[in-house]
Amino acid sequence: MKEAYFTAENIRDVAAEMLSEVPARGRIEFVPERSALLVIDMQRYFCEEASHAFVPSSAAIVPGIIELVNSYHEAGRPVVFTRHFNTRAEAGLMLEWWGDILELHDPLSEIISELDGMGAVIAKSRYDAFIGTDLEERFRSMDVDTVVVVGVMTHLCCESTARSAFMRDLKVFIPVDGNATYNQDLHMGSLRNLAHGFATPVLVKDIVGRMTS
Repeated sequence: MKEAYFTAENIRDVAAEMLSEVPARGRIEFVPERSALLVIDMQRYFCEEASHAFVPSSAAIVPGIIELVNSYHEAGRPVVFTRHFNTRAEAGLMLEWWGDILELHDPLSEIISELDGMGAVIAKSRYDAFIGTDLEERFRSMDVDTVVVVGVMTHLCCESTARSAFMRDLKVFIPVDGNATYNQDLHMGSLRNLAHGFATPVLVKDIVGRMTS
C-alpha cells in the first residue's frame, strides 16, 4: 500500500514524532568538515505520479534535500547523487524480483529538475550505492568519514547503502525527514533497524544547523 505520510504541511511534525520513536543507540559525533551528503535516486521514476514506482511522500522531502545540498555547497563539502538504472544483462535478481528494470535511455531515469545539476552523479545498478561504483574511493579521496544519506526509498536503496557505509567504517546519519518510501510502516521499520545498529537518525534541520554554524 502506498500513502503520502509526509506532506508539505505535516512533514516537520510527523518527522519529529518519528524521531522520538527511534532513538540512536550509538554515540557517534557529527563532524561537518569530515562529512559528505549522499542523495539516493531522486529520479523521475520515483518522484512522478505517472510512474508505477511513484513514492507519494517524495515531493515533501525535496525542500529539505535542497536545504541540505545548499548547506553542503556553502561549507565546501561533497554532494554526491546516485542515478539508478540497469541493463537486462546486469540486473541480476532485481529483474527477477521486480519483473522490470529502469534503463538509461528512459526519461524517467533522470534526476528530478529541482535537484538536477546540484552535485556529482554516479550511476548505480543495485540497491547498495557502493556495489559496482567508485563511491568509497571518492569518499576516501575527499577525506570523508561521515555520510548523510537522503533520498528514496528508505527501506531499499537508502537502508542498503547506509548499512554498507557502516560496514566500511563510515559514520552514517539518516535524516528522518530526508528519506521517503511507499508507506509509513516501511519507513519506520527501516529507521528502527538503522538506529539499532547502523546509523544515527536526525532531522534535516539538525544537519543544516551544524553545517552552517
